[in-house]
Amino acid sequence: MSRVPQMPRRWRRQFIRKAVKTGDPIVIRRAQVIACAAAGQTAGQTADVIGCARSHVYDTLIAFDKEGWASLLDGRRDNGSRKADAEFQRVVRSLVDQSPRDYGYVRPTWTRELLVLVAEEQTGIRVSVCVMGRVLRAIGARRGKPKPIVEGSLSERQERRRLAAIRDLLAHLPADEVAVYEDEIDIHLNPKIGIDWMNRGTQKTVTTPGKNEKAYVAGTLDARDGALLWVGGVVKNSGLFIAMLEKLEKHYRSAARIHVILDNYGIHKSHEVARALKRLPRIRLHFLPPYCPDENRIERVWLDLHANVTRNHKHSDLVGLCKEVAAFIEHASPWNPEENRTRPPLRIAA
Repeated sequence: MSRVPQMPRRWRRQFIRKAVKTGDPIVIRRAQVIACAAAGQTAGQTADVIGCARSHVYDTLIAFDKEGWASLLDGRRDNGSRKADAEFQRVVRSLVDQSPRDYGYVRPTWTRELLVLVAEEQTGIRVSVCVMGRVLRAIGARRGKPKPIVEGSLSERQERRRLAAIRDLLAHLPADEVAVYEDEIDIHLNPKIGIDWMNRGTQKTVTTPGKNEKAYVAGTLDARDGALLWVGGVVKNSGLFIAMLEKLEKHYRSAARIHVILDNYGIHKSHEVARALKRLPRIRLHFLPPYCPDENRIERVWLDLHANVTRNHKHSDLVGLCKEVAAFIEHASPWNPEENRTRPPLRIAA
């Protein structure tokens, strides 16, 4: 192995300072190796200080002995213009918004390898899978689950008008009237599996009961103060929804009218519900456009309920799980998404 002559501390500082001015971390790292060797450290000591392999120390010293300062610079500097330039990134960004099926492939989702192939077809530029990964990071692409939607029976204009009517109702709600968001949620004994922190080399396990059991909750979120009301049931049918309406009727005794904002699920529009509304004259139903969960604020409550209770749970019976669901809803009322970030998490009683 070539040795670098020992140099005074002042020279080593100037050498490192020159490397730092390049702004290249590779050059700085190699300069640190040379400086350590010039201070009289062995290859093993240098590797420990820099945090690299001994082979990297040997290679750096041999190259420096042959080429001097030039050996520290990135050898790819003379490779010409970059392949993955701004235009190439623009093409990849456009591809990510589409599907491989748009280009004749059977696979419906992108992989880096497939992006490399299609990008080459579009630009004539071939890059490696590693470079494609860097391009995806550069354009801010991410892996995530698509949002499911359904083709509604309403036109875009009709949807806008329906949403505008609901928003106008909430903006000008009289003081003696109440508006609530309503929805149902399924509680499964088989736990929903979600991500969690784990130590390297280990994987947590979640025991499933095998045979699934279900319970159902209908809930409402007060549009003014975030108060939550709920009822539970063993089946999700019109009876569960009517029980929720009856609870609203009793809870808001002094309200002149109770506006219920909800989705178009079949149990909300049955003949049984129509008959119940005749004996609950203060309740008015306001249906959102088909499949419009973002406009139903109680959906966020259900997301947090799953995150805090049902995901990765270890209950072996439905009763215990439902008790924790009920405790979470009571703990979360009144609901405020901003306060919920700092709200102390619900703890299991000893």
